Amino acid sequence: MITYIESIRNTLFRLLMITGAILSLNQTAFGQEQPPRPIRIYPTSQILSFGAFYHGASGGTVIIDPSGSRSATGDVIPLGLGYSFSAAMFEVHAHRGTVISILNGPPVTISGSNGGSIQLVTGPTDPGPTFVSTVHFNVPIPLYVGGTITVGSPVANPPGTYNGTFNITIVKE
Repeated sequence: MITYIESIRNTLFRLLMITGAILSLNQTAFGQEQPPRPIRIYPTSQILSFGAFYHGASGGTVIIDPSGSRSATGDVIPLGLGYSFSAAMFEVHAHRGTVISILNGPPVTISGSNGGSIQLVTGPTDPGPTFVSTVHFNVPIPLYVGGTITVGSPVANPPGTYNGTFNITIVKE
């Protein structure tokens, strides 16, 4: 009887060893994680644009949120007139698990084609202001940046085209 039990034990031991060997063939082992890669950000053709609007004597603001919708305050009236409005769009590339913070730059002054200047404040962003990359580095994360412009009287801000640049900072944590 001892031989019979030993035989069963040996057979079970061999089966466990074979099963363990087969399972270990399908496992992947890594010696260390991939080296960190810096975050990359690329502009797209979609710029921050406030479209056409009319403003009365007291002025106000025009706001573009990250989704691209537009609103106005004061005596500013948004107009269609075929001029598009949109949030700016960038493509961010970062390793999965990277914590990313978006820091909007200080207010900037944009100049008008007929004189005058308007103050631009960037933000908010989508995603943001802090988010975690959940995709592979080669997959772009769309980053939408909204903004607010402050419009004065028609004398201070005559009709025309206003252009300028703004800065945002991306921090990898």
